[in-house]
Amino acid sequence: MNEVRTLFENFWICKDREKETYYKVKRDIPNFQRFVREQLGWKLIHTENLLKLEKRPAHAEAFMGIQEFTDIRDYCILCVVLMYLEDKEEQEQFLLSELIDYVETQLKAYMIIDWTSFTQRKSLVRVLQYMEKLQMLRVYEGSSEAFGMGAGQEVLYENTGYSRYFATSFPTDISRYESWEDFEKTDFEEFQQDRGTMRINRVYRHLAVCPSFYWEGNDDADALYLKNQRQWVARYLNENLGGHLDIYRNTAFLTLDADDCYGNVHPRDAMLPEAVLLVCARIQENLAAGKLKKQENECIYMTKKEFADLVSECRTSWKNAWSKEFREMDEDKLPGTIIEYMKNWLMIRCDGDRITVLPSAGRAAGYYPDDFKGGKEE
Repeated sequence: MNEVRTLFENFWICKDREKETYYKVKRDIPNFQRFVREQLGWKLIHTENLLKLEKRPAHAEAFMGIQEFTDIRDYCILCVVLMYLEDKEEQEQFLLSELIDYVETQLKAYMIIDWTSFTQRKSLVRVLQYMEKLQMLRVYEGSSEAFGMGAGQEVLYENTGYSRYFATSFPTDISRYESWEDFEKTDFEEFQQDRGTMRINRVYRHLAVCPSFYWEGNDDADALYLKNQRQWVARYLNENLGGHLDIYRNTAFLTLDADDCYGNVHPRDAMLPEAVLLVCARIQENLAAGKLKKQENECIYMTKKEFADLVSECRTSWKNAWSKEFREMDEDKLPGTIIEYMKNWLMIRCDGDRITVLPSAGRAAGYYPDDFKGGKEE
């Protein structure tokens, strides 16, 4: 297997931290460069110190955000810190107090900035620690975490120069963009929406970075391309990423072999994925029994209350097999936790009080042994 998977798993590879990995991937670039350029339509950044694959998706999904961030403010602060570092030379040092003043000056026209607020200080700390993790800056003296405890803390940082490669470059002016949808249009507006190279890129991007590729109707142009070119698509994906291509009526998956996985996988050995497998099994059972109805688009519609009741039934049936955390989890929190996980894995979509169960929820199910009674009496 070539090393393109290493680029998929990492935001980027820095030579000064992962020298062996850097050279291993660098040597293998000729083997996957064409796949990246022609099938995925992605840019490979290759410098003397850094390798980065700009993994721009076909469509934005909730799970694609920065996992360490919890608030929109975090992203705003990140953008301003990136602006600040643009004016710094590589290895140039600066104080946290200088950075704080710059952030406040740039953001005060858009939001209230109050560093006496613990919540806002923690927001900045999350950004700084994330940037430390990616080596965009180094702590020379002090600790970013200390600022979360008090606004008077000082820290000395060093700019590594990597921040200049963080943001994606766009061929057009984005200053008037109003939503994430505008960015998607930028990628595909140069061609007819359903034809040409961009259609190929959309299909491969879907399969490469998303848990599933779902389409509504039989006339979907991307789906038609996938079905007509399934042999070539399956071959290119297998040669470069491994796994095999599975295509159903309204859904397609790149399925990895159990002994050859990379990145985040589902299911895995943890209580939350286990609970989701049980929920999926209960949905499939109710569908077979006629308690749920599949629509023409292969989806099942439920209210959030119906879904919460189904989750509660699973916990009641198998409570003794669940971890203490999930056995005792609040009745309102448990369905929300299950929903969030299934949303991220594109098994369901939420629209107000309605939950749409997507076809991928019918692809895997979990069961305990027949002789295990769960919470029931012998």
